[in-house]
Amino acid sequence: MSDDIDRPIPMDEERTMGRRPFHDPKTAEGLSAAASRPIRWRFGDWHATPTHHTPLEDAQAIVTGMVLATLGIAILAHLGFLTSGVAGLALIASYAFGVNVGLAFFVINMPFYLLAALRMGPAFTIKTFLAVAGLSVMTAVQPDYLTFGSIHPAVGAVVAGLLLGFALLALFRHRTSLGGAGILAIYLQDKLGWRAGLTQLAIDLTILGLAFAVVDWDKVLYSILGAVCLNGFLAINHRTDRYLAR
Repeated sequence: MSDDIDRPIPMDEERTMGRRPFHDPKTAEGLSAAASRPIRWRFGDWHATPTHHTPLEDAQAIVTGMVLATLGIAILAHLGFLTSGVAGLALIASYAFGVNVGLAFFVINMPFYLLAALRMGPAFTIKTFLAVAGLSVMTAVQPDYLTFGSIHPAVGAVVAGLLLGFALLALFRHRTSLGGAGILAIYLQDKLGWRAGLTQLAIDLTILGLAFAVVDWDKVLYSILGAVCLNGFLAINHRTDRYLAR
């Protein structure tokens, strides 16, 4: 037999037998290998890739979306207009019954969490809940910190629609929504390939049709203008075949 059988195996060779090469963290090679590996914390993968957002990136997008949505809703409320989805229903409830917009928005959203939990997964549901709760708080306290002067109705409708479009785009791209129609729109886009913006537009026009009972017809028409700007922007810019990150 060969003498190699009885030869003690050096520690460096033992470390590499049947395993990935061992890198001493004290060497330059070891430091380079360690730096190239994803950073994983106890609560998930914090390493960004072309198809993966980190929790910090998600948080930034959610906060940005809430701020932009608050500004858009504030402009619409200042002008007496309506907006899309559950936010539109919340404004209708505010005009009809005098309830706080933020409170109405949060309560009306509650049933839609069941769809999110059953069909969209826990991460989507939790992020959506946080976004809805945050927006409810922001819209409730907004009048104490930000007010508007004179705004031309057409300009206000277009600006508010685009602000809300940007807000939803930021949230949709990070697998979050503002509840209600947004949850349904994302679900149908994922399952059937329907454009989220076009789905929301159909829902919005139905909701805005109800507004004729509580809002003057000219304000409803301006609200429709805002909804078209919102959903047209969203339909063009939010496509799953162009943006694949999750």
